[in-house]
Amino acid sequence: MGDNKLLFEEETYKIIGACMKVHRNLGAGFLESVYQEALEKEFNSQKINFQKQLKLKLMYDGQPMKKFFVADFVCFEKILIEIKAASFLIKDAEAQVINYLRSTELPLGLLVNFGQKSLVWKRFINTKSA
Repeated sequence: MGDNKLLFEEETYKIIGACMKVHRNLGAGFLESVYQEALEKEFNSQKINFQKQLKLKLMYDGQPMKKFFVADFVCFEKILIEIKAASFLIKDAEAQVINYLRSTELPLGLLVNFGQKSLVWKRFINTKSA
């Protein structure tokens, strides 16, 4: 039946584990910037390769644009992490991650919300090249 492994499964497992530890320690109710700082500390502690507040060029029709966006984190040089601290995730946040993936050509994105009672996360694969 083939290999049922998820794309970057091991890396994703490590990232989500770090996010869960941050959420367990802080709970819901803080600003996004608090979770960003705590997650940076946790990534360092767990030796997860990351870049924070990384400016990523947007592409249009194979050409770089002057505009860019700032990713909360890019882990392992291939996984975009967008974090939120909202009482619930809205479709706009999902669309944002999908658009970032398509325009930057990164293969995988994680949308992580620290603002709910339990950590909520969604995984997005860049299907543009598929």
